[in-house]
Amino acid sequence: MNNAAWNIEDQNAAPGPHSAPWLGIPASRGVVEGGEIPYQPAARTKRDENDKNRLRLDPEVNCFLPGVPRITYMPFPFQIVQTPTYIGILYEYVHAVRHIYVDGSTHPEGPIEWWMGDSRARWDGDTLVVSVRHFNADTWFDRAGNHHSEEMQLTERYSFADRDTIRYEVTVEDPKVFTRPWKMSMLLYRRKEPNFQLLEHECYAFDGVAVGTRPQDRIAR
Repeated sequence: MNNAAWNIEDQNAAPGPHSAPWLGIPASRGVVEGGEIPYQPAARTKRDENDKNRLRLDPEVNCFLPGVPRITYMPFPFQIVQTPTYIGILYEYVHAVRHIYVDGSTHPEGPIEWWMGDSRARWDGDTLVVSVRHFNADTWFDRAGNHHSEEMQLTERYSFADRDTIRYEVTVEDPKVFTRPWKMSMLLYRRKEPNFQLLEHECYAFDGVAVGTRPQDRIAR
């Protein structure tokens, strides 16, 4: 287990606001190789502004789909369904479903801006290698404001460390935001409780609460 959902880089613990002390931030070790994301200067400034305003700007707070790779390490379970040419990942969080095609097909022509991107995969021995393209710029990597642009491209690698543990690695490329490609890795553990099942976590982006958090979503008052 890790706290990458809070911050994929190292972070110190911090108290929550007086009005909401339960929103305190846990200390955590990062999952980024080398310890630091290689931001361009302007992008790092934006990250810092995101962090200061995360209780208002975080896409998770506003019930938007969290995107890839963030949904992989949020504190909600998921189930993997596999056929020879297709892998579906079913998430407890907002009933999200991710479609991964393992049929030799290529990404559709872009630009296309999707919350979860477009996933096409192949097998490299026992390792599943997934190419993910066609994102929007509205998702973050974590609650600390780490961000990307619509030009982000991912290469994910899923391999078994043992029968109950998946080793997950993802390489991130985005020349609009980062100075070079970078990578993070972590372990994903099988849930083994005898009564385990995916439950429901409802969160609606347009229920009158989250509407208006982005300029393009604002409605007249």
